[in-house]
Amino acid sequence: MFRHIQGNARACMLVEPLFIIPYSLFMTYASVYMFMLGLNEMQIGFITSIGLIVQIVSSFLSGFLTDWLGRKNALLVFDLFSWSVATLLWSISQNFWFFLFAAIINGFQKIPHTAWTCLIVEDTEPKKRSAVFTVLQFITVVGGLFAPLAGLLVSQMSLIPAMRVMYAIAFISMTTMFIIRHFTTVESEIGIRKRKNSGQLNIGEEWKRYIELAKSIIENKQLMIIFMVYILFQFQLVLQNTYLSIYLVDVLAFRDSTIALFPAISSICMLVLLIVVIPKFKEERQHQYMIVGFVCSILALILLLFAQQGGLPTVIISTILLATGLLLSNPYLETAVANAIEDDNRANMFSILQVFLLLFISPAGIIGGITYKLDPKIPFLLMVIALAFSTFLIYKLIKQSKNINKAALPF
Repeated sequence: MFRHIQGNARACMLVEPLFIIPYSLFMTYASVYMFMLGLNEMQIGFITSIGLIVQIVSSFLSGFLTDWLGRKNALLVFDLFSWSVATLLWSISQNFWFFLFAAIINGFQKIPHTAWTCLIVEDTEPKKRSAVFTVLQFITVVGGLFAPLAGLLVSQMSLIPAMRVMYAIAFISMTTMFIIRHFTTVESEIGIRKRKNSGQLNIGEEWKRYIELAKSIIENKQLMIIFMVYILFQFQLVLQNTYLSIYLVDVLAFRDSTIALFPAISSICMLVLLIVVIPKFKEERQHQYMIVGFVCSILALILLLFAQQGGLPTVIISTILLATGLLLSNPYLETAVANAIEDDNRANMFSILQVFLLLFISPAGIIGGITYKLDPKIPFLLMVIALAFSTFLIYKLIKQSKNINKAALPF
């Protein structure tokens, strides 16, 4: 797959490990780190939701800024701000206010995310885009294999000092990556044209274009179904990323150093699937693969709900199923969204979609915090419901596609 990826997408993929590896190290313990520094479940959920609200604002601005600054410049400036500054702040955090300020800064990540998506997609043929997202998933998986190093650091240094070291490593590695990537990529043809034209537009005209594009998105039924699935998937992913590690430590009574093993197990499972199974998949059956992925994730979450304290075999099976579910659903879902957006309006349309997404998922942290306090199992039930409804929507989309194909037949 990587041999077929050229240009900006190839340059971005080559340096992506410098981001993914340190991110994999600290992500497992991010919520537990806040917990250990005295924050309660409600405060952690509040910080998550504030970060998502800032992402709504940055998503709204991202299309205009990506066109105005150019893909490369927007990517460099706002990656340095939203990730380099944030990781530095996390490394010295002492209380709730440090984490809140870092979450606000990190919330601007949607601007470089839009610029990065444009950069890797615009000069890539539509039929090769699924390869790009699958390779990205592969890099993410390999990065996850480094997660046990986080557990090793925690066991040697205790959690808080180890996390400070991990965030410091992330600051150095990510900053290096942003600079290298800036000098190894070129502005896309659409990016050059948009940057020239954006100087002739005012904010009022840009606002009108946003409204027109929003209407066109709402009127596109297939895109709306795909995007509803995307919203539900991201909603349950926010809950999962925020509360899974806390649940493993707080409810299932696993040691801090032990939980780093689960991302590694997940990565090994994904790696095997990527090498042995995924290459045999057919592009035209991506919707069916998504359904299988959602069902695997549902089974994994149900297993977690019935797991006993210290029930290692159950959690390992759940981890494998979650990994399988994520691998089967995420790349195809990202590809479906990317292919549904027209290239000429990609930056603005993608930013509008991100605003819609974040408006719906921004309460996820607060909802998770309230429900976790009532009963730690409720957030996982919400994840199951979101995935079950996603399965129904994809099934509906498959039925619609079959009806359209039948109607197109000449007999």
